[in-house]
Amino acid sequence: MRFQLGFITSLLLFSKSLFAQADSVQIVQSGWNKSKLAGGVHLFQKNFKGSLFKSNQYVSIVEVKTRKRNKFKLAYERQLLRHTSDFGESSKATAAINGSFFDVKNGGSVDYIKANDSIISGNRLEKDSTRARHQKAAIIIDHNRLDIAKWDGSAEWEQGLKASNILLSGPLLIYHDSLTLADTSAFARLRHPRTAIAKKGNKTYLITVDGRNDNAAGMSLYELEKFLKWFGANNAINLDGGGSTTLWVNARKQKGIVNHPSDNKKWDHEGERKVANAILLIRN
Repeated sequence: MRFQLGFITSLLLFSKSLFAQADSVQIVQSGWNKSKLAGGVHLFQKNFKGSLFKSNQYVSIVEVKTRKRNKFKLAYERQLLRHTSDFGESSKATAAINGSFFDVKNGGSVDYIKANDSIISGNRLEKDSTRARHQKAAIIIDHNRLDIAKWDGSAEWEQGLKASNILLSGPLLIYHDSLTLADTSAFARLRHPRTAIAKKGNKTYLITVDGRNDNAAGMSLYELEKFLKWFGANNAINLDGGGSTTLWVNARKQKGIVNHPSDNKKWDHEGERKVANAILLIRN
């Protein structure tokens, strides 16, 4: 009996390994729809029909090469909520993606934001005065370049970050090539639309994963982490997902929301939710 159980367990593990290999190969090698948005900026999209994590998945990625003209910027409202597309259009951005977590009822961020060296909002801590999972990593933008930072465990960590623009979010998914997710909550385990930013070499990636629809199941954070690792990310951070997940672009041949925001429960580009902040790609 022990031999049989051991054999079955080994077979199951081997099968999972084969599925993982198949998933990782198709992420890298499958035909992504690619379009140029600007110099060093491309949009990649792929509809995985039942083939990624044994589910339908729709992924949109804006790839940004580090160039002098490609500049990142934080956009925010202190109390009001605005559409991600509105943040992008009003700033004449090339691309915009929704940012970190916010107060749905009253507006404004629930996480620390510093913009142009001015503190816009502080952390809204948990009831036991500990940090929320989305306050243990950060997007930092300094001299228009974007990077990802990891919480060092200290109470005033973000105050010591040397950057003019800081947006806390999380959980952190990959840091210095290592998987970092250690969240077993339903938030991490269940599938939802997801928004993430990743770094790979001299490239930055703005990523949305659609969900809550028959055409797109969404991903758990563990699936998102695996996807980004297979994609080759060196560092990656989770942003606000769910109904907030929105990716907007503005190019000569393509303009508008390119993913399928889920707030209207339809498979179209109209279900955009208002948010408190966004990350913009500006070219000037």
